Amino acid sequence: MNVCVIGTGYVGLVTGATFADLGNEVICVDKDESKIERLKRAEMPIYEPGLEEIVRRNMEEGRISFTTDIAEGVKRSLVIFIAVGTPPKDNGETDLSQVESVAKEIAYHMDSYKIVVNKSTVPVGTGDLVRRIIEQHRRRQVDFDVVSNPEFLKEGSAVYDSMHPDRIVIGAPSQHVAMALLELYAPLEVPMLITDVESAEMIKYASNAFLATKISFINAIANICEKAGADVMLVAKGMGYDKRIGHEFLQAGLGFGGSCFPKDTLSLRHVTRKFGEDSSLLDAVLAINEDRVPRFVRRIEQRFAGDVSGKTFGILGLAFKPNTDDLREAKSLEIIRLLQEKGARIRAYDPVAMENAKAVLENVTFSKSAYDAAEGTDAVIIVTDWNEFKLLNLEKLREKMRQPIIFDGRNIYQPERVRKYGFEYFSIGRP
Repeated sequence: MNVCVIGTGYVGLVTGATFADLGNEVICVDKDESKIERLKRAEMPIYEPGLEEIVRRNMEEGRISFTTDIAEGVKRSLVIFIAVGTPPKDNGETDLSQVESVAKEIAYHMDSYKIVVNKSTVPVGTGDLVRRIIEQHRRRQVDFDVVSNPEFLKEGSAVYDSMHPDRIVIGAPSQHVAMALLELYAPLEVPMLITDVESAEMIKYASNAFLATKISFINAIANICEKAGADVMLVAKGMGYDKRIGHEFLQAGLGFGGSCFPKDTLSLRHVTRKFGEDSSLLDAVLAINEDRVPRFVRRIEQRFAGDVSGKTFGILGLAFKPNTDDLREAKSLEIIRLLQEKGARIRAYDPVAMENAKAVLENVTFSKSAYDAAEGTDAVIIVTDWNEFKLLNLEKLREKMRQPIIFDGRNIYQPERVRKYGFEYFSIGRP
């Protein structure tokens, strides 16, 4: 099948590479000329394990190509995926300007029947909006259908997730249109759910907001554990054995970040209020998450008698999660800026996100290793749970530091083990 993917961010690039690997002819379109030139050289604009290999293989076999010419992509393809950014506005509403712009371009260049698929995460009603825009701006009276096909990729494992999804959700206006998408996904042999367009749009937001709720819930429990002397790790483990709850997303820590959970929960809250419904549950989820870093920094200040001015901290981890270089809503940025505002000095290290961090952080000493970041510090702060940090030589780490203190925002160590090496150890939701 001939497929066009408009947008080459995480979702668009992984989606295009996956469909090419399944044997389709894929053309990926992006208005960013420098990004397209890099992709034509098989240079990835993002860090995602396995992505370069799958793109390079399909380029060599002639199944995937890259262009800035949206007209070429539209005219060559039957199925056109919209995978552009949908960032939040200041009030939490989703900014659909990129989706609207692409819909107009598709309308302008359509010369035969097309299936237009919203792959971007968009609020309920966007499918109808895209349909109206195409109807208003098409130059030829050709038929088309608009489908919602939300993605459920996790950064850091997006390539694997695209090949081994839990489910495929297809929101289509008719069975005939749904069958075309079913054919596209058939080689994956996974459960597929066919719904109306509006339900598919809601499934995406409801899924992400529910996972965000689990994270905020266990963080609220962690706050109680710290006061009561309980261990949130054991509490979460005991909860997770209940099949109705499960173990996933019950890791207490610094809260959720990245490109999805904060944005999607904000957007769902905006939609909830738009329809005149009670948003108090989502309000609480967001409020708990917003307090995670300030609460963590307050604990750091308390250890230093309320004053971190002149202290040096080693930050281990800058990306919002392991196996990505993405800094969107990264807790590291918030921690570093709060500490700098209070007069602290910062040394930092991340295995892959350093270059991205240099573009947004000032007055930070970027280090070549975790041990280098710990050199002469008053404390080390673990922000991202990279495996590399879990395997550090703690004796060597202690020797590098001015004061042997660890603030662990991800609970990657057992307290007894760390204290055996002479550290003061502060973690989340544990005595």
